[in-house]
Amino acid sequence: MGFQALRRINYFRISFVFLTQFITLVLVLAIGSLFVVPEFKDIWQNLWSEEMMFSLKLSMGTGLISTILVMGFALPIGYTLSRFDFFGKGFVKTIIDLPVAFPELVLGLCLLLLFGNSFVSRCMEMIGLKFVFTKQGVVAAQFFTALPYASRIMKSTFDYIDPRLEFVSRSLGYSMFQTFINVSLPLAKNGCLAATVISFARCIGTFGTVLILAGGSYMKTEVLPVTLYLNISYGNMGMALTSGIVLMVVSFAAIYIFERAEVGF
Repeated sequence: MGFQALRRINYFRISFVFLTQFITLVLVLAIGSLFVVPEFKDIWQNLWSEEMMFSLKLSMGTGLISTILVMGFALPIGYTLSRFDFFGKGFVKTIIDLPVAFPELVLGLCLLLLFGNSFVSRCMEMIGLKFVFTKQGVVAAQFFTALPYASRIMKSTFDYIDPRLEFVSRSLGYSMFQTFINVSLPLAKNGCLAATVISFARCIGTFGTVLILAGGSYMKTEVLPVTLYLNISYGNMGMALTSGIVLMVVSFAAIYIFERAEVGF
């Protein structure tokens, strides 16, 4: 009886491992095809073209700005949802998480309606902020796309930190702010790093939201995903593949750093 049970367990294990390895193989082949199809000379020329350099600089610049803004909001949001109880907390959590389930095009449409011709947009224009078909719109699109991911990571991070450590700090005379800075944040450093890296990768890879809100204007609001889209539309596969490879490299680096942050350096 024990031998038969062991055989069933082995079949269970083998089938699950096989499925995992099969899907991994398919993904490896799909990702690898991106590097096999183009010629290295073509990639090198496209990489240093004026369009690619503009797209790369814009993506990196807006991505960095968006990531800083995202983390500036995700830290207090994550801590609030983890530590504090207040009226409507469930509703707030649902709304903040909702863009994760939204298609990017829908999120972009919502932002376009908000910032296009409304009271909010007129207030923003009074302080010099215009988001429709501008580089500021690229930042806004990246921010609202990445914020839910960072907020969820930070909430999970603070959930795993023992609140008693903060209570001890408060009992020793530290204020809530001092406790947050000196106790909570140091304990959450790996989560902060993971959220930052994932946010940056998400900002760099944002396409639908950017396309709807900021437009896909050539050499104006052309970030890397837009470069890929425009060049596929033009039939310029060399440039499209090059931008895809750059995005893949950035994503791989982000996932690697994220994995290292999980296990600890």
